[in-house]
Amino acid sequence: MFHTNHLKMIKYARGLGDILIVGVSTDELVSSYKAPPIIPFDERFQIVEALKVTDIVIPQHTLDHTEIVKKLHIDAFVVGDDWYGKYDYLDKLGVKVFYFPYGNGVSSSSLKKTIYESYDQHLIAERQTKPVSIKKDE
Repeated sequence: MFHTNHLKMIKYARGLGDILIVGVSTDELVSSYKAPPIIPFDERFQIVEALKVTDIVIPQHTLDHTEIVKKLHIDAFVVGDDWYGKYDYLDKLGVKVFYFPYGNGVSSSSLKKTIYESYDQHLIAERQTKPVSIKKDE
């Protein structure tokens, strides 16, 4: 789920270079390491594409960025600090890797949990306001 920490990271990345290329993970890629995304790839792609700060948006099919870094001549790579250390190999290709600190703020997991808990509370409240049974007139 796209959230404010993603936006902060993209804005941060914008300041690191002349052209900002943002990769959006495909549904298949996300599903390979965690639960499938709630928002489909095409919609997530359109959200990122609509941002004023992005120049180019590309699909991300793999967690190995070696080929795309070479193909697009990428010299800076920004990813959330929840991936800390995972992309250090890019340094050997001349790419500076920045692990953006998410901090204690919003995450996709926390958003999903909040939505679930809110919906659950709504259902409980709704059940409490409905009558248990209807009495017929005698």
